[in-house]
Amino acid sequence: MDDDGPQSHQHPVDPERVARARARLPSRDDAAALAGMLSLISDPTRARVLYALDVAEELCVGDLALALEVNEDAVGYALRVLRTAGLVVNRREGRVVYYRLAPDFPEPLLGHCLWRLVALSRSPGADDAP
Repeated sequence: MDDDGPQSHQHPVDPERVARARARLPSRDDAAALAGMLSLISDPTRARVLYALDVAEELCVGDLALALEVNEDAVGYALRVLRTAGLVVNRREGRVVYYRLAPDFPEPLLGHCLWRLVALSRSPGADDAP
């Protein structure tokens, strides 16, 4: 934040709205954690893995690769990153490892938020208006 304070603005300051915004902002640490999590799911393969696991509940690497139409190495890497972040868990059945969303994965994230962001990315932005 600039050290110049509100006096550096070329427009009137609305102290009530500024205070309201500050009161509702996440801390810098929370915002950094959120940005880190969003960067995890910003990779198309990782995002699609999450969607596939949401729909199918549980899949092995080979089945995920077939569903996503990518190679098993790409899926394996995506799963490793997602598992390290705590977004997916696995279980072994003989030689096959199955993956699923972590039990505390926020269901509304896939069910609403991410699909809404996909839709927004396809529509013209409000800033595009003359």
